[in-house]
Amino acid sequence: MTLVRNTPSGTGAPSASAYDVAATRSAATVVDEYSTSFGWACRLLGPEIRDHVRAVYALVRIADEIVDDMAADLSTAERDRVLTELEQETGAALRRGRSANLVVHAFARTARRFGIGHELVDPFFASMRADLSVTEHDEASFRTYVHGSAEVVGLMCLRVFTGGDEAAYARLSPGAARLGAAFQKVNFLRDLADDVDERGRSYFPGLDVATFGDAERDALLDDIDADLAAASAAIAVLPRSSRVAVRTAHDLFAELSRRLRATPAERLRQERVRVPDPVKVRLVLAAVARETAARRWS
Repeated sequence: MTLVRNTPSGTGAPSASAYDVAATRSAATVVDEYSTSFGWACRLLGPEIRDHVRAVYALVRIADEIVDDMAADLSTAERDRVLTELEQETGAALRRGRSANLVVHAFARTARRFGIGHELVDPFFASMRADLSVTEHDEASFRTYVHGSAEVVGLMCLRVFTGGDEAAYARLSPGAARLGAAFQKVNFLRDLADDVDERGRSYFPGLDVATFGDAERDALLDDIDADLAAASAAIAVLPRSSRVAVRTAHDLFAELSRRLRATPAERLRQERVRVPDPVKVRLVLAAVARETAARRWS
């Protein structure tokens, strides 16, 4: 006998099975466990899309942990096998709409509903796999990596935001991709020490951490700020259900960019720059106030 329960927010159907509900809650747990900032932003999404965005992020987070969790006692070959199993299970779930892995099940339901296909999923797994063997990037491999690890995630979320409106998706795709790229590049810069010292990776082409200076830091941040500026214009025309949340995430990373620029390069080699919680709260309130004012005058 199939149990049926009320749908949690955003599952996109009048009712969902107990298994669907468990999968949705599992994805939400992953989000809350791994990212306070992203968890806050998700709470600002409209209830009709909130759980779908969590489902996307949860799969992304689990794949990343397979590759990067230093506490896991796994060889590179073993990590590769586990990642391959996750990729294969995700592909199977996209076809059949069900998985024994709760997070994959949640993602597949979202992907099938909003048209997230292999053109976005495959580049993501390819970038995750690159982390297992590539320790330095040139310009071409860096672009490919950022596309697969970040831009496609922004595009997956945009599929949810636009709800099947292909014209809106096409119009907003460049901004969504650049926002994802900006997020990834900021994280590369703020995780410089951990990536080099713990994981033996250097993402930015030609960057030598031994000689990394303020001028090089500023050049990287100029590129990031250009991405953020391009994304900002697209955020202004997102559907209301996603606009406040995406604006908050954008402004949080813009604040990180400002703090990174104010931090001497030699310190970036040694510590991770963060945004204090009171500042995060201020950014959330400012984004909500901006949207409230826009609605009042629209």
